[in-house]
Amino acid sequence: MTVGPDTLTALLKRKDVLPAGWESVFGMVAREDFVPARIWPDDTDALLDRDRDPEAWRRAVYSDRALVTQWDDGRHSGAEAGRLATSSASMPSTLAEMLYDLDAAPGMRVLEVGTGTGYSAGLLAARGCRVTSIEVDPHLARRARENLAAAGFGDLVEVITGDGTLGHRAGGPYDRIQVTAGVRRVPAAWIEQAAPGAVIVLPWGTDYGSGDCALRLVVGADRRGASGPFTLATAFMKLRAQRPDWRRYGGAALPDDWAAYARATTTTLGYDDVVGGPFDSVGFVLGLCVPDCLARPVLHGIFGATLWLYGADTGRGHSIAAADFGTDAPTVRQSGPRRLWHEVEASWHWWNARGRPTIHDFGLTVTVAGDGVVDQQPWYGATTFPLVPPAHDWPAAGRG
Repeated sequence: MTVGPDTLTALLKRKDVLPAGWESVFGMVAREDFVPARIWPDDTDALLDRDRDPEAWRRAVYSDRALVTQWDDGRHSGAEAGRLATSSASMPSTLAEMLYDLDAAPGMRVLEVGTGTGYSAGLLAARGCRVTSIEVDPHLARRARENLAAAGFGDLVEVITGDGTLGHRAGGPYDRIQVTAGVRRVPAAWIEQAAPGAVIVLPWGTDYGSGDCALRLVVGADRRGASGPFTLATAFMKLRAQRPDWRRYGGAALPDDWAAYARATTTTLGYDDVVGGPFDSVGFVLGLCVPDCLARPVLHGIFGATLWLYGADTGRGHSIAAADFGTDAPTVRQSGPRRLWHEVEASWHWWNARGRPTIHDFGLTVTVAGDGVVDQQPWYGATTFPLVPPAHDWPAAGRG
């Protein structure tokens, strides 16, 4: 059976993720016109080359799979997978669900951050939107322009090469802003360049984990803030300017004498309690509750696992914690001004006591101060119930 845009459209309809009014759009825009000849489906090591196996390549293109199109910011060129996937064609069902959140109508001005292949910009153009798309990678931007022109959308989408966190003031104010890369800090420019009441849809997360959740923000009338709920658990490649900065966490390295002065405790929690799967709520919620914390789980095979926690220096120095889950009772070691494990443990018990709410019960309010500084305040249930991080500092004397 020959697959194509109609096949993909039918697949999205069966999954019940195709937004109203978008069926003809997905049928009109051929994904194959935007996907390069060499792809790695679902972030695997298995290269599919259109020139060597065109049928397998085409089946992958019209499946509901994310397709990695670039490794290591373009420095990698071999057939094997690179170290870090840095650009992809997003999973169509995820794209469809985020377009549902975006609710873009014909005639709207849309800013897209992260052009990638140009496919989602083409969908928005086919919808009748006036699209400005920003891509930080010059090679990807050039290819996207070529793809859009070949597909008939060259005059309908303006592709800008630049830093997407700065937006593009000349094209605004925007009715909708779509972001196709993982965000850790919402830039002020996106809110300032949006129209009052505009919708911003973006994958947002914390350094606690690598996952994201789709966030639907509505911009306030004064364009000094935006708020909205999380709608979908997902995972996106991060904005290049917002990848985890290990230097902020002390290089995620241990002082030579760390084991000697770190304070030892134990815990009743298990590894699976605090380290969920890729789309489980627990890791995301812990990241909301324990800010400025980078978590790195390390598996030891049959010998268990360790959850390392690194606290950023926010003016008082770095903090480190290691929770070891082996064959014996768990042991925890902590040092620095914050008791990071106690923060995680208290947050888990708070979440568990409320029936383990999902990501849909949480949201984020973003406020831009007069000096351009952005504050991000997570909330639970409603904006009137902000999440307050647990305070677990060591006593002033004898701090380890």
